[in-house]
Amino acid sequence: MPQLNTIVFPGAPGAPTVLALHGLTGHGRRWEPLADEHLRDVRIVAPDLLGHGQSPWTAPWSFDAHLDAIEDVLDARVDAAELPIVVVGHSFGGALAVRLARRRPDAVRALVLLDPAHGLAPDWASQIAQESMAHWTYADADDARAAKRAEGWALVPDHILEAEIATHLIDVDGRVGWRVSQPAAATAWSEMARPAELPPAHIPTTIVVADRVQPPFVSADFLDAASKTLASVDIRHVDCEHMVPFLAPELVAALIRARL
Repeated sequence: MPQLNTIVFPGAPGAPTVLALHGLTGHGRRWEPLADEHLRDVRIVAPDLLGHGQSPWTAPWSFDAHLDAIEDVLDARVDAAELPIVVVGHSFGGALAVRLARRRPDAVRALVLLDPAHGLAPDWASQIAQESMAHWTYADADDARAAKRAEGWALVPDHILEAEIATHLIDVDGRVGWRVSQPAAATAWSEMARPAELPPAHIPTTIVVADRVQPPFVSADFLDAASKTLASVDIRHVDCEHMVPFLAPELVAALIRARL
């Protein structure tokens, strides 16, 4: 199994460990502002997912392939004595976090799901995938910056967007694009169109819904099923776009701490 490139934000000595899973087209270092500015007392293990950042870009890129690689990160980066730990996932990472909890309930103390993306309408997922593939590269960094601002990053702080451009934008055949495998991203949209799954009923779960995302990534059916099935569920609605870790970091940090 290919090893994921993993960033570890060490936190204070003896800090509790959190596994953080980024969203589609992201990378592990996206958790740096949250770690440095709001969670210095927490050790955060943040891999680049398959096909993203510095991790291997080789197929397969299915949910199961991602989970196999994430389990290897758990084994390599988290001492068995620390388990179970809190797992936080944003968007596609939220879908993976739920499935990790189902696969490894012994390893997951609680889930914090930030606008998790799964159970998407197949027609809509297909449309978004096709549009993404058709506009995969940009003329230059200014073009990429403008595209980010137009797709949900409008209110993300400037220093975070500039760091994204500096670390995650690469040359692609005379243009520029994000350091992400295009076929891996297309596969992820297909996986997110599979039916949503619920975490094991006994695992405490926090779900954050970004209310400005339309159509929503988090369906009313998923929220209703979670409310009826999970023993401990905390559903929060936030008046923001999809990039919840950047747009509501104080809330995200507080919700993570509440589950430690």
